Amino acid sequence: MTASQTLAAFAAGLKYEDIPAAVIERAKACIADTIAACTFGAQLPWSRIVIDLAKENSAAGDASILGTPYAIRPPYAALANGATAHAFELDSMCQPSVGAHPGAGLAVPGLAVAQAQRNSGRELITAFVAGAEVMYRIGDAAHHSSEKIGFHAPGLLGVFGGAVTTGLLLKLDTERLTHALGIAGSLTAGILEFSKSGGMVKRLHLGRAAEGAVNAALLAGNGFTGPAQVIEGKFGFLNVFCRDPDMAKLTAGFGETWHTLKTTLKCYACHSTAHVPVTAALAIKAQGVNGDDIESIVVSGSEKMCSHHDISEPQDMTTAQYSAPFSVALAFYRDPRDPGVFNDAALNDPAIRALTRKVRLEVRARQAGDTTLASCVTVHLKNGRSIEETCQFFPGMPQRPLTVDELRTKFLALTGSLPPAQATQLFARYMTLETMTDVRALATGIA
Repeated sequence: MTASQTLAAFAAGLKYEDIPAAVIERAKACIADTIAACTFGAQLPWSRIVIDLAKENSAAGDASILGTPYAIRPPYAALANGATAHAFELDSMCQPSVGAHPGAGLAVPGLAVAQAQRNSGRELITAFVAGAEVMYRIGDAAHHSSEKIGFHAPGLLGVFGGAVTTGLLLKLDTERLTHALGIAGSLTAGILEFSKSGGMVKRLHLGRAAEGAVNAALLAGNGFTGPAQVIEGKFGFLNVFCRDPDMAKLTAGFGETWHTLKTTLKCYACHSTAHVPVTAALAIKAQGVNGDDIESIVVSGSEKMCSHHDISEPQDMTTAQYSAPFSVALAFYRDPRDPGVFNDAALNDPAIRALTRKVRLEVRARQAGDTTLASCVTVHLKNGRSIEETCQFFPGMPQRPLTVDELRTKFLALTGSLPPAQATQLFARYMTLETMTDVRALATGIA
C-alpha cells in the first residue's frame, strides 16, 4: 500500500467510539477556538476583501461565512473562513510544531461541509481527529523542512488534512479518500516572501488550503483521480517541498499515539515562536519593569525564531505579528493578551519601535528537558541591573492546556461582535458538540 492508501484506510476506519475522551475534548476546544478566531477575523479590513470575493463568486448555500450573516457554497465559505481564522495570528497550531494549523486547516473546511451535509457533531469531531492525525504525520515526516526553503507549511499541509476531514464528512471510502489526498497534493500553496516584503497574503494561505481541501474531496467524490504516491513518490510532496523526509513517521503509532493532543491554542495575537518569549517578558514586567527602563533585551530561543522572525523594522501588521522583537517589545508597553493592542498605533509607537530595535535574538543551546520553543529573555536595565527569565511553554500548549474557563474567556472576547447571550450559547453548544444531530446551528447559536 502507498502512504496515501494507508492514511486513507486509517481515516475511513476511524470510529467516534475509538477516540479517547481527552482527544475528543481537545478537538472540541480547537473547533470552538477556531470559530471564535473566524468571528474576530471577519471584522478586519483585509478579511473583508476575501469575504467580498467569496460572496461575489458563489451562489447562496448552507455554509456560513462566520462572523457575518451570509451563507454560501462550501468551497468559497472555506476560503473566507480559512482566511479569517488566520487573519490575526489567533488560530491554533501544534507543538512540537510541524507547521500545521488544525483549526484553519481542518475545522474550517469541516464545518463548511458539515453544514451543507447536515452532519452530526460526532461526525464532525471524528472527521477532525482523522484529519489531524493524517496532517500531523505528514508534517512530522517533513521535519518542518519546507519553511527552510521558503514555503509556508500550513498552506501546504492544511489541504491534505482538510481533504481527509471533508472527505469523511462526504462519506468517501478508502479509495476515494486516497484520490482526495492525491488531488490535494496539486493544490498546496504558500511562500514566505511576505515575511521579507510585507503584504496580506499570509492570511490567504490558510484560506486557500481550506478551499483546496473541500474541492479535493468534492472532486474525488465525483470520480476525479489523483496520484496514489502523492506523498512519498519521486515527485511527491515530501520529495518536492521538503528535505530529508522520514517516511516511517507517516504511519507510525496509529491508534496508539494521538497527535491531536499536540493541538495548541494561542494566547497572544502574534506568531507562535514569540509566545514563549512574550510569556517570559510578561513575567519580567510583573516585577515592575517598564519598557522605558530597558537598555537592551536578549532573547535566546529556537533556530526558526532567529532565521524567520528576526524582524526589527516591521512594515505592516502582518510582519509586526510575525516579528519576535516587536512582540516582545510590545509586551513591555501593552497587554498582549488583548488582541486589540496589536494595531497601527502600536506599530507606529516610537517607544515600541525603539525597543524593538534593541531586541537581539540568538539561538538557544538546547538543555535537557527543553521544549522546542524554550526561550530565555534577559533584560538589561538602564540602571545596570539585569533580569533573566526562562520559560519552557506558554498557556495553551499541551504542557499547560487552556482550562474551559480560559477558553470561554478567549471565545467571548473574540466573539464580541455577537450579542453576548448568543456568544455564550454558542460556546455552550461547542462544549457539547457530540450531542448535536445537525451542526447547522453552530453558525449562529440559534436552534
